Amino acid sequence: MIKKLNAGTLIAKVYSNEASAGKASAEFVAEHINEAIKTQGHANLILATGASQFAFLDAIKKLDVDWSKITVFHLDEYKGLPETHPASFRKYLKERILNEVKPAKVYLINGDADNLEEEIQNYEALLKKHPIDVACIGIGENGHIAFNDPGVADFNDPKLVKVVQLDNVCRNQQLGEGWFKSLDDVPQEAISLTIPAIMNCKVISCLCPNKRKAQAVYDTVNAPISTDCPATILRKHPQTVLFLDKDSASKLNSGK
Repeated sequence: MIKKLNAGTLIAKVYSNEASAGKASAEFVAEHINEAIKTQGHANLILATGASQFAFLDAIKKLDVDWSKITVFHLDEYKGLPETHPASFRKYLKERILNEVKPAKVYLINGDADNLEEEIQNYEALLKKHPIDVACIGIGENGHIAFNDPGVADFNDPKLVKVVQLDNVCRNQQLGEGWFKSLDDVPQEAISLTIPAIMNCKVISCLCPNKRKAQAVYDTVNAPISTDCPATILRKHPQTVLFLDKDSASKLNSGK
């Protein structure tokens, strides 16, 4: 089922379950990646992590995509967390997709780099050199996109990558999804792409299933555009699609 929302250019597509939403998101991303490859000979892609992306990653690996012509980035990484940690996003992406599909190039944020400032500067330079064709993102329970929580999100951020503080809602979400044993184990800081870095992407696929995200989805569509719910800024992006399941869409007014 497709709902056209009264929310700028934002479109929501609502599916019966998480697997269907993930598959639809994968087909959308593959279509636009293939279009970029056909047009320019290569494509630049941002991948997201977290429990919300499981179905998407399983689906896109099965689609006809020429990974040898794709350069991959990702959204964020915990500060100070080694890649060997079960919650490392570098580990997540390598194990769930990258080691299998073998993209042409992969640029991952090293959250425990000896010189973090240099790491951030280098990643910014790479993003500027490789304009992103498609970004895959999600929405957090607090309305964040990447790790731009309400307290640190900046719609006019001069940076493309920065160190951010994680709020308690975000940290409790990471704990609740099973990535850490206790709240004390969840890092208080992360390295994240900023809001402008995400909004600069040509096409955005925002996959957001699960009942836990229902309020954040409702706010994304209906709340005033502000950093109180950072995802509201997606209503100003020219080509963003929300892929929802019936649970995450459950609070949306059918008249919207």
